[in-house]
Amino acid sequence: MTTITSRLPQLGDWRDTSELTAIQDAQLGRTLEWARRSPFYRSRLAGSIRTRADLAALPLTTKQDLRDAYPFGMLAVGRAELATYHESSGTAGTPTPSYYTADDWIDLAERYARKWVGISAEDIFLVRTPYALMITGHLAHAAARLHGATVVPGDNRSLAMPYSRVVRVLRDLGVTLTWSMPTETLLWAAAARAAGHRPGADFPGLRALFVGGEPLSPARRRRISAIWGVPVVEEYGSTETGSLAGECPQGQLHLWSDRAIFEVYQPQTGKITPTGAGELVVTPLFREAMPLLRYNLGDNVEVRADGCECGWALPTIRVLGRAAFGYPVAGATVSQGRLEELVFGLPEAYEVMFWRARAEPDRLRVEFEASAAAGPAAAEALRASISAEFGVPSEVVAVPPGTLVPEHVLTGVHDVVKPRSLFGADEDWDRGLLYY
Repeated sequence: MTTITSRLPQLGDWRDTSELTAIQDAQLGRTLEWARRSPFYRSRLAGSIRTRADLAALPLTTKQDLRDAYPFGMLAVGRAELATYHESSGTAGTPTPSYYTADDWIDLAERYARKWVGISAEDIFLVRTPYALMITGHLAHAAARLHGATVVPGDNRSLAMPYSRVVRVLRDLGVTLTWSMPTETLLWAAAARAAGHRPGADFPGLRALFVGGEPLSPARRRRISAIWGVPVVEEYGSTETGSLAGECPQGQLHLWSDRAIFEVYQPQTGKITPTGAGELVVTPLFREAMPLLRYNLGDNVEVRADGCECGWALPTIRVLGRAAFGYPVAGATVSQGRLEELVFGLPEAYEVMFWRARAEPDRLRVEFEASAAAGPAAAEALRASISAEFGVPSEVVAVPPGTLVPEHVLTGVHDVVKPRSLFGADEDWDRGLLYY
């Protein structure tokens, strides 16, 4: 295995696009050599493929390619050199595998930690994403430890960490940074209020919320920040690649183009360009265990190279995801992103956090939680904004708090038991071998 940590580029190592391209090209040859060790790429890289122009001639690597190569058909190092094995979330059928060496993990952790709100040894960092086969929880954990922070492993898929416990940990430990999906932060706020706490006042240690994993509209981001009184800092990546983009002090998401080559694929035309709108294609440059060449993530994005006042000299990206897709309603197309912007564009005084909608052929049905006092005005305001934005009939209903997110979800404490086989006469032995 070749040690890569001494060669990892750092922010400030380049001043413009040409210098950034030179950094990519200097590493690309080694990346291609690593790929030649992979059973999957061995045949694809036959001949003299050495340069960026050569790379452009290669077909895209797809998620199906990874599934077909399960479990170790993409492996480019000996199995003894692997540090971790992962599978992406949401995979139906054959898994999508990923694996990393210890050196790969240094690159992963460094990229994740590149946020304008830095991570330091003074921080107490709550990781509220899965500690499972997907990479998300492990990635934040590794980045926090790389910078000396204290990690609180608050797995959001564990019954041992209900929302009531999250609120207690946030407050009692003086948590300073968190990592979660955006929706989680709203659930914490509701759970905090259910426990008699004020999210923006009773958690003085908190200084930023790191979020990712789902599209986030500007309006919802502003609402989360207002509720907690701290910045909301976005992150974009995947289990197959690790962090791909992070937020600068100007609030822009920048692609880590010193650590990967990015392209945009337009499936309708087959055209591939460095910028524009389409599906993101990535070639990680410091991934030895499982090299990926022109890997099509399938995520809908918009990549721009307009420059940014932060001075990072990196392309910016807007992640559209499912928010870019919509459902037909009465001759119009309604997307989640645009609708979410309207919901969280309601006045803060209405305290709307949880909502759902159904796109029907002739109308849009929307429900949201609101108090009895605020509900009618909020419903009327949202109905008017839907009509103005989409021009479709809508049925907008304010439902009582606790309808969409039941109170027991916010306040309950689950009984997590250890397995056993011997029980007393009055004990429930049906739960003997189950962790719940």
